[in-house]
Amino acid sequence: MKTDEDCIFCKIVAEEIPCFKLYEDEDTLSFMDINPANEGHALVISKEHWRNVHVIPDELISAVSVTAKKIASALETRFSPDGINLVQCNGEGAAQSVQHFHMHVLPRKSGDELKLNWGLAAGDMDRIQEQAAKIASTLQSTG
Repeated sequence: MKTDEDCIFCKIVAEEIPCFKLYEDEDTLSFMDINPANEGHALVISKEHWRNVHVIPDELISAVSVTAKKIASALETRFSPDGINLVQCNGEGAAQSVQHFHMHVLPRKSGDELKLNWGLAAGDMDRIQEQAAKIASTLQSTG
């Protein structure tokens, strides 16, 4: 498997750094964003290290998309948001903060005024853990 020893997401895949895991399969991993733009903000990554959309193999971008759909469905069931954004950023100008292909799954509320480049603000770890447990439970019950 292609990895980068300096990549925080590769370290999460290798279980060198903990995460609030939501879902995992052979090719992908989903976990809570610890700098959430909104409550329930989750990430989906390829387990292999690919810098961006331009280099990731088609089968892996497909796998990430399928997992993102599962996570979006779990968020819809658990939080009943007004909408959900699937956001995938590439490069500094698009605010890609980790150079490892990933997709944001963002629950939205009408009027939340969330901007695309939302910045980083540390979240409440206990609250994120609670949300992770609820979403993971939803994923387990819906398959």
